Amino acid sequence: MDVLQVIKELILNSGFAEIIRNMGDASLDWVDRFGTPIMILLSFVLMYLAIVKKFEPLLLLPIAFGMLLCNFPLTGIVDEAAQGLIYYLSLGVKYAIYPSIIFMGIGAMTDFAPLIANPKSFLLGAAAQLGIYAAFLLAIAFGFDGNVAAAIAIIGGADGPTAIYTSSKIAPEYMSTIAIAAYSYMALIPLIQPPIMRLLTTKKERSVKMGQLREVSKTEKIIFPIAVTVITVLLLPSVAPLIGMFMLGNLMKECGVTDRLSKTAQNELLNIVTILLGISVGAKTVAHDFLQLDTILIIILGLVAFAFSSAGGVLFGKLMCLITKGKINPLIGSAGVSAVPMAARVSQLEGQRADPSNHLLMHAMGPNVAGVIGSAVAAGIMLAIFQK
Repeated sequence: MDVLQVIKELILNSGFAEIIRNMGDASLDWVDRFGTPIMILLSFVLMYLAIVKKFEPLLLLPIAFGMLLCNFPLTGIVDEAAQGLIYYLSLGVKYAIYPSIIFMGIGAMTDFAPLIANPKSFLLGAAAQLGIYAAFLLAIAFGFDGNVAAAIAIIGGADGPTAIYTSSKIAPEYMSTIAIAAYSYMALIPLIQPPIMRLLTTKKERSVKMGQLREVSKTEKIIFPIAVTVITVLLLPSVAPLIGMFMLGNLMKECGVTDRLSKTAQNELLNIVTILLGISVGAKTVAHDFLQLDTILIIILGLVAFAFSSAGGVLFGKLMCLITKGKINPLIGSAGVSAVPMAARVSQLEGQRADPSNHLLMHAMGPNVAGVIGSAVAAGIMLAIFQK
């Protein structure tokens, strides 16, 4: 066989030739014909958003690259029968290993002192889960099954790992779409939340200054994660992996005797698992499954859920402002979504926009970390109802 024949065979058996053959086959539906190049181009768009626009780059970039890899033809990289690499990496998502470990890393970076110092923040964190239940009802109205609607609804908590954990349990076929929607809206918090916050509050309310938080003892910080684990897991066993690992990470941070473990959970382990999670989620976005009308509906419902959650937190903050006669700034309610610490920073920036001398960050961190617990509890409720 001469060199030209080898080159010809190589080209005819390449992924390029497979894409061109599919595009020219009129007997196939549009997804099978054009889905692969569309998904490859979409992966390039996500890479652009991650690298240039810096939209949640730590996870969006691996997701985008996983999307690219899984849509190359002929590789078998995602196939169980071919013992593909990404198929085995994805087992960490299927069995909820990656989201749980990420929660441990987040817990090791979380300071619960603002929440412990101001327990009323729990109420704001709960109110900011309004979007979860609103999106659930809307998804049912659009014709989604209850389990799929429940998984979609968790997008409203602005908590990517929880959304992935929930969808992997009750709606695995939609997990990639839900994950991409959740992380996209988390990245867009500085754009989505401020208009809602300004619409629902007056400048006087946004200018409210809050007093100094009390100092929280080390004993309180140690007892808190243990108490939350006991209460939450006894009530909602289905959410034990998330809450348990989250609180374990925080306990390792606060107890003072496991600094090496805490630093590993915060850094090396969290980074490794984030890469594996992103690739695994992206690898679920195969064209034939992803390019469907349901994908567009999920993206829209996710935005509605997130908007309702932000509004719910702000409106409950207004109520608390009224009850306390102006001692609570309603802006901290929007931080009740789970995006830590981005949502708290948005509250701080909006407060300073109304009054440059206003400092709300530590006050907003209370609802912010309460929102992480709140979204996990909401997921536990959904799993208790819909998980078979």
